[in-house]
Amino acid sequence: VQLQASGGGLVQAGGSLRLSCAASGRSFSRNIMGWFRQAPGKEREFVAAIGRSGTNTACKDSLKDRFTITRENAKSTVYLQMNSLKLEDTAVYYCAARSLLKDGLASEEKDYAYWGQGTLVTVSS
Repeated sequence: VQLQASGGGLVQAGGSLRLSCAASGRSFSRNIMGWFRQAPGKEREFVAAIGRSGTNTACKDSLKDRFTITRENAKSTVYLQMNSLKLEDTAVYYCAARSLLKDGLASEEKDYAYWGQGTLVTVSS
């Protein structure tokens, strides 16, 4: 599985962005997908995950009111809608996929087998 994240950029605080992650291969609908982020000088952290059908999702508690993960299996794409962006949301955002045999909306990096290259989101004041 190859993942290509896009949609990052410079946005003012309070604004919105939608990140996309396009996956190659025919197995996308069978992969649990996730988003992580890494802010400058910090460790990478879990943002959100979504199940195979898109019905089940999980999100970091502090982001639930502003971030939404969705997927479109017909387009082999997972999205992260980010609203009311704050300065502290500045980070490189990575999409990731669990291997086909793995279940569960995991929140740890080690549980994801495939990673995209990341897309930079910069929130300005």
